[in-house]
Amino acid sequence: MDNIWRSIRFKYIFACILITFVTSCIISIAPISIDECKCETNAQANQHLKQVADEANRHKKTSQHRLALLVPFRDRFEELLMFVPHMQKFLDKQDINYHIFILNQVDRYRFNRASLINVGFLETEKAFDYIAMHDVDLLPMNDQLSYAFPSTGPHHISSPDLHPRYHYYTFIGGILLIKREHFLQVNGMSNKYWGWGLEDDEFYVRLKEAGLSVSRPQNVSTGTHNTFKHIHDRNHRKRDMVKCYNQREVTRKRDRQTGLNNVSYKILDTIKMTITDTPLTVINISLQCDKSSTPWCECEKLVGSKDARSKEKKKVNGSKVATGL
Repeated sequence: MDNIWRSIRFKYIFACILITFVTSCIISIAPISIDECKCETNAQANQHLKQVADEANRHKKTSQHRLALLVPFRDRFEELLMFVPHMQKFLDKQDINYHIFILNQVDRYRFNRASLINVGFLETEKAFDYIAMHDVDLLPMNDQLSYAFPSTGPHHISSPDLHPRYHYYTFIGGILLIKREHFLQVNGMSNKYWGWGLEDDEFYVRLKEAGLSVSRPQNVSTGTHNTFKHIHDRNHRKRDMVKCYNQREVTRKRDRQTGLNNVSYKILDTIKMTITDTPLTVINISLQCDKSSTPWCECEKLVGSKDARSKEKKKVNGSKVATGL
């Protein structure tokens, strides 16, 4: 009897060992669902903008509209450290429901302000009602300058009558507010402007052709010398105004091919950070260049040349560079 019992126990133990071994083998060779992991990662990324919008709401802003402050950016960290705390104080006084997005261009190509704004809009449009196309080196100093929702049409805060440098009527650079529907209506900005200048002039023509009237601050008590603080040091950081290939000819014409619908880019990562208690989001953007259409995204940089300086001086003195578009 004992022999029979020992035989049964041995078979039972052997069966358990065999089942455990087979189960372990199956688990070890079973494929892990990579798609499942990716879905979780993508879900976390998609939640970021929602969290940003919800965070603004938690501060009990009275404004019903959400402003995405889009700041095209590259290698301007010292200016950013001045910009962020200043804008927080300025916008909090107006009870604006806002979030700052630093559109950081990290590719090897020349700076493209318009494409960065297009990317910033595409990445934020679902969570925000309107955008501010905002230079990092231009700080508003007069509390009469309103960043409220531009319900009737684009609102140019840094108007020619107030900007410290550019005074021609068609100028809409610096700081421009525009609601989501109107930016979509004109297909955003042209992607052809690599290097400094003219992209805002082309955008003015887009707005004009779409029948959108640009408003500007009225009855402001300050003027060109004390409405804004311009913190860009031209001697420290030269502007890239070089023109190569047929860039000068092409960029003086109305662009009807490029915009929101075909801006080419990759988001490398999105970083949440804080500067002096001000939350902001840095979006690292790698723009793509089609050299068959815009070969001037890379060209020899002769910044500071006599030709470049003369072109900048011409624009500063009020040349209406966009009227021929």
